[in-house]
Amino acid sequence: MAPSVITVKQINLYIKSLLEGDSRLTFVRIRGEISNFKNHFTSGHLYFTLKDKDAAIRCIMFKGNASKLKFIPSDSMQVVCTGRISVYDRDGTYQLYVDDIVLDGQGELAEALEKIKVKLEKEGLFDSSRKRKIPAFPKKIAVITSESGAAIKDILSVLERRFPLCEVVFKPALVQGIDAPKSLCDSLDFVYNSSEADVIIIGRGGGSLEDLWCFNDETLARKIAVSPIPVISAVGHETDFTICDFVSDLRAPTPSAAAELAVPDTNELQNKIANLRRKLFSTLEADINYKIALNEKIKNQQFLKSPIDFFIERPLNLNKNILDKISNKIKLTLSENEKEFVRVIAKLDALSPLKLLSKGYSVATKDNSIIKSVEDLSVKDNFKLTLSDGTADCTVDKVVKNVRT
Repeated sequence: MAPSVITVKQINLYIKSLLEGDSRLTFVRIRGEISNFKNHFTSGHLYFTLKDKDAAIRCIMFKGNASKLKFIPSDSMQVVCTGRISVYDRDGTYQLYVDDIVLDGQGELAEALEKIKVKLEKEGLFDSSRKRKIPAFPKKIAVITSESGAAIKDILSVLERRFPLCEVVFKPALVQGIDAPKSLCDSLDFVYNSSEADVIIIGRGGGSLEDLWCFNDETLARKIAVSPIPVISAVGHETDFTICDFVSDLRAPTPSAAAELAVPDTNELQNKIANLRRKLFSTLEADINYKIALNEKIKNQQFLKSPIDFFIERPLNLNKNILDKISNKIKLTLSENEKEFVRVIAKLDALSPLKLLSKGYSVATKDNSIIKSVEDLSVKDNFKLTLSDGTADCTVDKVVKNVRT
Protein backbone atom coordinates (compact mmCIF):
# COMPACT_ATOMS: atom_id res chain seq x y z
CA MET A 1 0.00 0.00 0.00
CA ALA A 2 1.47 3.36 -1.04
CA PRO A 3 2.06 5.97 1.69
CA SER A 4 -0.25 8.93 1.83
CA VAL A 5 0.95 12.27 0.48
CA ILE A 6 1.86 14.88 3.10
CA THR A 7 3.07 18.46 2.98
CA VAL A 8 6.64 19.72 3.53
CA LYS A 9 5.59 21.41 6.73
CA GLN A 10 4.06 18.14 7.98
CA ILE A 11 7.27 16.20 7.44
CA ASN A 12 9.34 18.92 9.05
CA LEU A 13 7.04 18.97 12.08
CA TYR A 14 7.24 15.17 12.27
CA ILE A 15 11.04 15.23 12.24
CA LYS A 16 10.92 17.98 14.85
CA SER A 17 8.71 15.87 17.08
CA LEU A 18 11.14 12.95 16.75
CA LEU A 19 14.10 15.08 17.75
CA GLU A 20 12.29 16.78 20.62
CA GLY A 21 10.99 13.42 21.78
CA ASP A 22 14.54 12.08 22.16
CA SER A 23 15.62 12.82 25.76
CA ARG A 24 19.26 12.70 24.69
CA LEU A 25 18.69 15.76 22.47
CA THR A 26 16.57 17.87 24.80
CA PHE A 27 19.57 18.74 26.98
CA VAL A 28 22.98 18.70 25.35
CA ARG A 29 26.31 20.40 25.98
CA ILE A 30 28.44 20.86 22.90
CA ARG A 31 32.01 22.10 22.74
CA GLY A 32 33.18 24.00 19.68
CA GLU A 33 34.46 27.19 18.08
CA ILE A 34 32.14 30.09 17.28
CA SER A 35 32.06 31.30 13.68
CA ASN A 36 29.77 33.52 11.58
CA PHE A 37 28.61 35.27 14.75
CA LYS A 38 25.79 37.79 14.30
CA ASN A 39 24.11 39.90 16.94
CA HIS A 40 20.67 40.79 15.66
CA PHE A 41 20.25 44.07 17.56
CA THR A 42 16.64 44.57 16.48
CA SER A 43 15.40 41.31 17.95
CA GLY A 44 18.20 40.75 20.45
CA HIS A 45 18.75 37.18 19.20
CA LEU A 46 22.24 35.73 18.54
CA TYR A 47 23.02 33.63 15.47
CA PHE A 48 26.24 31.70 14.95
CA THR A 49 27.78 28.40 13.91
CA LEU A 50 29.47 26.03 16.34
CA LYS A 51 32.19 24.01 14.66
CA ASP A 52 35.13 21.74 15.23
CA LYS A 53 37.64 20.34 12.75
CA ASP A 54 35.19 17.73 11.44
CA ALA A 55 31.70 19.26 11.47
CA ALA A 56 29.46 22.26 12.19
CA ILE A 57 26.01 22.97 13.57
CA ARG A 58 23.89 26.08 13.29
CA CYS A 59 22.94 27.75 16.58
CA ILE A 60 20.46 30.32 17.78
CA MET A 61 20.21 31.99 21.19
CA PHE A 62 17.05 33.95 21.90
CA LYS A 63 17.10 37.38 23.50
CA GLY A 64 15.94 36.21 26.93
CA ASN A 65 18.92 33.90 27.32
CA ALA A 66 21.35 36.17 25.47
CA SER A 67 20.71 39.03 27.89
CA LYS A 68 21.96 36.83 30.74
CA LEU A 69 25.39 36.26 29.21
CA LYS A 70 28.32 37.67 31.17
CA PHE A 71 30.43 38.27 28.06
CA ILE A 72 29.99 39.05 24.40
CA PRO A 73 30.62 36.06 22.13
CA SER A 74 32.77 36.57 19.06
CA ASP A 75 34.26 34.54 16.24
CA SER A 76 37.06 32.09 17.12
CA MET A 77 36.03 31.79 20.76
CA GLN A 78 36.18 28.25 22.14
CA VAL A 79 32.95 27.73 24.09
CA VAL A 80 30.62 25.12 25.55
CA CYS A 81 26.98 25.66 24.57
CA THR A 82 24.09 24.21 26.55
CA GLY A 83 20.68 23.73 24.91
CA ARG A 84 18.46 21.45 22.88
CA ILE A 85 18.41 20.12 19.33
CA SER A 86 15.31 20.86 17.29
CA VAL A 87 14.14 21.61 13.76
CA TYR A 88 13.25 25.00 12.33
CA ASP A 89 10.23 23.71 10.51
CA ARG A 90 10.04 26.60 8.03
CA ASP A 91 13.45 25.72 6.51
CA GLY A 92 13.62 22.09 7.50
CA THR A 93 16.99 22.57 9.16
CA TYR A 94 17.95 21.29 12.55
CA GLN A 95 19.91 23.52 14.88
CA LEU A 96 21.01 23.97 18.44
CA TYR A 97 18.75 26.22 20.49
CA VAL A 98 21.24 27.60 23.01
CA ASP A 99 20.23 28.38 26.58
CA ASP A 100 23.70 29.23 27.90
CA ILE A 101 27.26 29.77 26.69
CA VAL A 102 30.39 29.46 28.80
CA LEU A 103 33.96 29.85 27.77
CA ASP A 104 35.90 26.68 27.33
CA GLY A 105 38.57 27.85 29.82
CA GLN A 106 39.63 31.39 30.75
CA GLY A 107 42.47 31.26 28.24
CA GLU A 108 40.19 31.94 25.31
CA LEU A 109 38.74 35.07 26.85
CA ALA A 110 42.17 36.33 27.90
CA GLU A 111 43.46 35.72 24.39
CA ALA A 112 40.54 37.64 22.89
CA LEU A 113 41.19 40.51 25.30
CA GLU A 114 44.85 40.61 24.31
CA LYS A 115 43.98 40.75 20.62
CA ILE A 116 41.72 43.76 21.11
CA LYS A 117 44.31 45.43 23.33
CA VAL A 118 47.12 44.99 20.81
CA LYS A 119 44.95 46.25 17.96
CA LEU A 120 43.84 49.44 19.71
CA GLU A 121 47.28 50.07 21.14
CA LYS A 122 48.80 50.00 17.66
CA GLU A 123 46.22 52.59 16.58
CA GLY A 124 47.40 54.90 19.38
CA LEU A 125 44.19 54.84 21.42
CA PHE A 126 46.17 54.22 24.62
CA ASP A 127 48.83 56.91 24.06
CA SER A 128 49.50 59.13 27.05
CA SER A 129 49.59 62.15 24.74
CA ARG A 130 45.83 61.70 24.23
CA LYS A 131 45.09 61.79 27.95
CA ARG A 132 43.43 64.94 29.23
CA LYS A 133 43.59 66.39 32.71
CA ILE A 134 40.55 66.05 34.91
CA PRO A 135 39.15 69.52 35.82
CA ALA A 136 40.16 70.58 39.33
CA PHE A 137 36.71 71.96 40.20
CA PRO A 138 34.03 70.33 38.00
CA LYS A 139 30.60 71.89 38.07
CA LYS A 140 28.82 68.88 36.57
CA ILE A 141 29.73 65.19 36.55
CA ALA A 142 28.04 62.54 34.42
CA VAL A 143 27.90 59.03 35.88
CA ILE A 144 27.22 56.03 33.64
CA THR A 145 26.66 52.74 35.43
CA SER A 146 23.89 50.39 36.50
CA GLU A 147 21.03 51.95 38.42
CA SER A 148 20.72 48.84 40.62
CA GLY A 149 24.38 48.22 41.44
CA ALA A 150 26.41 49.33 44.44
CA ALA A 151 28.66 51.48 42.23
CA ILE A 152 26.19 54.35 41.82
CA LYS A 153 25.53 54.43 45.58
CA ASP A 154 29.26 54.53 46.33
CA ILE A 155 29.90 57.25 43.77
CA LEU A 156 27.04 59.47 44.90
CA SER A 157 28.01 59.01 48.54
CA VAL A 158 31.61 60.08 47.91
CA LEU A 159 30.61 63.04 45.72
CA GLU A 160 28.13 64.27 48.33
CA ARG A 161 30.70 63.98 51.10
CA ARG A 162 33.63 65.53 49.25
CA PHE A 163 32.11 68.15 46.95
CA PRO A 164 28.35 68.66 47.37
CA LEU A 165 28.46 71.78 45.15
CA CYS A 166 28.91 69.58 42.08
CA GLU A 167 25.84 68.64 40.02
CA VAL A 168 25.50 64.95 39.11
CA VAL A 169 23.91 63.73 35.89
CA PHE A 170 23.14 60.01 36.18
CA LYS A 171 22.58 58.07 32.96
CA PRO A 172 21.76 54.41 33.73
CA ALA A 173 23.20 51.71 31.49
CA LEU A 174 23.57 47.95 31.37
CA VAL A 175 26.99 46.92 32.66
CA GLN A 176 26.83 43.19 31.96
CA GLY A 177 25.59 40.97 29.20
CA ILE A 178 25.28 40.98 25.46
CA ASP A 179 23.37 44.27 25.30
CA ALA A 180 25.68 46.15 27.66
CA PRO A 181 28.10 47.61 25.07
CA LYS A 182 25.30 49.20 23.06
CA SER A 183 23.64 50.48 26.22
CA LEU A 184 26.91 52.04 27.41
CA CYS A 185 27.53 53.63 24.00
CA ASP A 186 24.00 55.05 23.93
CA SER A 187 24.51 56.57 27.38
CA LEU A 188 27.80 58.12 26.26
CA ASP A 189 26.08 59.65 23.22
CA PHE A 190 23.43 61.12 25.49
CA VAL A 191 26.07 62.70 27.74
CA TYR A 192 28.09 63.95 24.76
CA ASN A 193 25.07 65.64 23.21
CA SER A 194 23.06 67.00 26.09
CA SER A 195 24.61 67.04 29.54
CA GLU A 196 27.36 69.70 29.27
CA ALA A 197 29.28 67.69 31.86
CA ASP A 198 32.86 68.55 32.82
CA VAL A 199 33.86 64.93 33.42
CA ILE A 200 32.38 61.45 32.92
CA ILE A 201 32.66 58.48 35.29
CA ILE A 202 31.88 55.16 33.62
CA GLY A 203 32.12 51.74 35.24
CA ARG A 204 30.73 49.17 37.62
CA GLY A 205 31.73 47.07 40.60
CA GLY A 206 34.07 44.10 40.44
CA GLY A 207 33.40 40.69 39.01
CA SER A 208 34.82 37.90 36.92
CA LEU A 209 36.39 38.43 33.53
CA GLU A 210 33.09 37.44 31.96
CA ASP A 211 31.19 39.90 34.15
CA LEU A 212 33.40 42.79 33.04
CA TRP A 213 33.66 41.72 29.42
CA CYS A 214 31.38 44.44 28.02
CA PHE A 215 34.01 47.01 29.04
CA ASN A 216 36.43 45.29 26.66
CA ASP A 217 34.16 45.95 23.71
CA GLU A 218 35.99 47.55 20.77
CA THR A 219 33.04 49.75 19.80
CA LEU A 220 32.80 51.09 23.35
CA ALA A 221 36.54 51.76 23.41
CA ARG A 222 36.34 53.80 20.22
CA LYS A 223 33.34 55.70 21.57
CA ILE A 224 35.34 56.68 24.67
CA ALA A 225 38.37 57.58 22.53
CA VAL A 226 36.41 60.30 20.70
CA SER A 227 34.81 61.69 23.85
CA PRO A 228 34.76 65.51 23.96
CA ILE A 229 34.73 65.24 27.77
CA PRO A 230 37.47 63.75 30.01
CA VAL A 231 36.54 60.21 31.03
CA ILE A 232 37.39 58.37 34.26
CA SER A 233 37.14 54.59 34.00
CA ALA A 234 35.97 52.88 37.20
CA VAL A 235 35.59 49.22 36.31
CA GLY A 236 35.86 46.52 38.96
CA HIS A 237 38.30 46.36 41.82
CA GLU A 238 41.97 47.34 42.02
CA THR A 239 43.27 44.22 40.26
CA ASP A 240 40.73 44.34 37.39
CA PHE A 241 41.85 45.91 34.11
CA THR A 242 39.73 46.39 30.98
CA ILE A 243 40.14 48.06 27.60
CA CYS A 244 37.98 50.86 28.97
CA ASP A 245 40.72 51.57 31.54
CA PHE A 246 43.41 51.92 28.89
CA VAL A 247 41.48 54.20 26.54
CA SER A 248 40.04 56.52 29.19
CA ASP A 249 41.80 59.67 30.33
CA LEU A 250 42.17 58.34 33.87
CA ARG A 251 41.78 54.91 35.43
CA ALA A 252 40.39 54.55 38.95
CA PRO A 253 40.77 51.26 40.84
CA THR A 254 37.18 51.37 42.13
CA PRO A 255 34.01 53.43 41.59
CA SER A 256 34.54 55.12 44.97
CA ALA A 257 38.10 56.01 44.01
CA ALA A 258 36.82 57.46 40.73
CA ALA A 259 34.55 59.81 42.64
CA GLU A 260 37.47 60.87 44.84
CA LEU A 261 39.64 61.54 41.78
CA ALA A 262 36.87 63.51 40.07
CA VAL A 263 36.33 66.16 42.74
CA PRO A 264 38.34 67.95 45.43
CA ASP A 265 37.64 67.45 49.13
CA THR A 266 35.62 70.37 50.50
CA ASN A 267 37.10 69.91 53.99
CA GLU A 268 40.63 70.07 52.60
CA LEU A 269 39.74 73.18 50.61
CA GLN A 270 38.28 74.82 53.70
CA ASN A 271 41.43 73.99 55.66
CA LYS A 272 43.62 75.43 52.90
CA ILE A 273 41.51 78.58 52.78
CA ALA A 274 41.70 78.90 56.58
CA ASN A 275 45.50 78.51 56.46
CA LEU A 276 45.77 81.09 53.70
CA ARG A 277 43.54 83.46 55.67
CA ARG A 278 45.74 83.06 58.76
CA LYS A 279 48.87 83.70 56.69
CA LEU A 280 47.23 86.73 55.09
CA PHE A 281 46.21 88.25 58.44
CA SER A 282 49.63 87.46 59.91
CA THR A 283 51.34 89.19 56.98
CA LEU A 284 49.02 92.18 57.20
CA GLU A 285 49.54 92.45 60.96
CA ALA A 286 53.33 92.33 60.57
CA ASP A 287 53.17 94.96 57.84
CA ILE A 288 50.93 97.23 59.92
CA ASN A 289 53.21 96.87 62.97
CA TYR A 290 56.22 97.71 60.80
CA LYS A 291 54.47 100.80 59.43
CA ILE A 292 53.50 101.88 62.97
CA ALA A 293 57.08 101.49 64.19
CA LEU A 294 58.39 103.37 61.16
CA ASN A 295 55.86 106.14 61.77
CA GLU A 296 56.96 106.42 65.42
CA LYS A 297 60.59 106.58 64.35
CA ILE A 298 59.85 109.34 61.86
CA LYS A 299 57.68 111.19 64.35
CA ASN A 300 60.53 111.23 66.87
CA GLN A 301 63.00 112.71 64.40
CA GLN A 302 64.56 116.02 65.56
CA PHE A 303 63.50 117.94 62.49
CA LEU A 304 59.86 117.24 63.33
CA LYS A 305 60.19 117.94 67.05
CA SER A 306 62.02 121.28 66.60
CA PRO A 307 62.08 122.41 62.95
CA ILE A 308 63.67 125.81 63.80
CA ASP A 309 66.44 124.18 65.75
CA PHE A 310 66.98 121.53 63.05
CA PHE A 311 66.81 123.75 59.97
CA ILE A 312 68.25 127.07 61.35
CA GLU A 313 70.10 126.87 64.65
CA ARG A 314 71.61 123.46 64.10
CA PRO A 315 73.07 124.39 60.67
CA LEU A 316 74.38 127.67 62.17
CA ASN A 317 76.01 125.83 65.03
CA LEU A 318 77.37 123.33 62.59
CA ASN A 319 78.82 126.13 60.43
CA LYS A 320 80.32 127.82 63.51
CA ASN A 321 81.96 124.57 64.53
CA ILE A 322 83.33 124.12 61.03
CA LEU A 323 84.66 127.70 60.97
CA ASP A 324 86.25 127.23 64.39
CA LYS A 325 87.91 124.05 63.19
CA ILE A 326 89.17 125.82 60.06
CA SER A 327 90.47 128.79 62.10
CA ASN A 328 92.25 126.54 64.56
CA LYS A 329 93.73 124.57 61.71
CA ILE A 330 94.99 127.78 60.06
CA LYS A 331 96.49 129.01 63.34
CA LEU A 332 98.18 125.68 63.90
CA THR A 333 99.52 125.63 60.36
CA LEU A 334 100.81 129.24 60.66
CA SER A 335 102.48 128.46 63.97
CA GLU A 336 104.20 125.43 62.55
CA ASN A 337 105.25 127.34 59.43
CA GLU A 338 106.57 130.18 61.60
CA LYS A 339 108.68 127.79 63.61
CA GLU A 340 110.02 126.21 60.45
CA PHE A 341 110.77 129.66 59.00
CA VAL A 342 112.77 130.64 62.12
CA ARG A 343 114.68 127.38 61.95
CA VAL A 344 115.55 127.93 58.29
CA ILE A 345 116.55 131.56 58.94
CA ALA A 346 118.84 130.45 61.74
CA LYS A 347 120.41 127.88 59.47
CA LEU A 348 120.87 130.49 56.72
CA ASP A 349 122.25 132.96 59.18
CA ALA A 350 124.82 130.45 60.37
CA LEU A 351 125.95 129.99 56.79
CA SER A 352 125.97 133.76 55.93
CA PRO A 353 129.35 135.18 54.70
CA LEU A 354 128.57 138.44 56.49
CA LYS A 355 128.63 136.63 59.79
CA LEU A 356 132.09 135.29 58.95
CA LEU A 357 133.26 138.78 58.04
CA SER A 358 132.06 140.10 61.40
CA LYS A 359 134.46 137.68 63.02
CA GLY A 360 137.51 139.28 61.24
CA TYR A 361 137.48 137.42 58.00
CA SER A 362 137.54 139.08 54.57
CA VAL A 363 136.75 138.08 51.02
CA ALA A 364 139.10 138.79 48.07
CA THR A 365 137.56 139.07 44.62
CA LYS A 366 139.01 139.65 41.18
CA ASP A 367 136.80 140.58 38.32
CA ASN A 368 133.74 139.72 40.53
CA SER A 369 135.10 136.24 41.18
CA ILE A 370 136.32 135.02 44.55
CA ILE A 371 140.03 134.43 44.68
CA LYS A 372 140.51 130.94 46.03
CA SER A 373 144.22 130.38 45.31
CA VAL A 374 147.44 132.39 44.82
CA GLU A 375 147.52 130.90 41.38
CA ASP A 376 144.58 133.17 40.53
CA LEU A 377 146.88 136.25 41.15
CA SER A 378 149.85 137.76 39.48
CA VAL A 379 152.13 140.65 40.48
CA LYS A 380 150.51 144.05 39.87
CA ASP A 381 147.02 142.49 39.63
CA ASN A 382 144.23 144.61 41.02
CA PHE A 383 141.68 142.91 43.36
CA LYS A 384 139.01 143.94 45.86
CA LEU A 385 139.07 143.09 49.51
CA THR A 386 135.66 142.99 51.23
CA LEU A 387 135.58 143.48 55.01
CA SER A 388 132.74 143.57 57.53
CA ASP A 389 132.51 147.34 57.40
CA GLY A 390 133.51 148.07 53.77
CA THR A 391 135.83 147.31 50.83
CA ALA A 392 139.39 148.12 49.78
CA ASP A 393 141.03 148.16 46.34
CA CYS A 394 144.41 146.39 46.43
CA THR A 395 147.42 145.66 44.12
CA VAL A 396 149.56 142.54 44.26
CA ASP A 397 153.25 143.30 44.95
CA LYS A 398 154.35 139.75 45.52
CA VAL A 399 152.91 136.25 45.26
CA VAL A 400 154.29 133.56 47.56
CA LYS A 401 152.93 130.03 47.36
CA ASN A 402 153.08 127.80 50.37
CA VAL A 403 155.04 124.62 49.93
CA ARG A 404 153.32 121.59 51.59
CA THR A 405 155.49 118.96 53.08
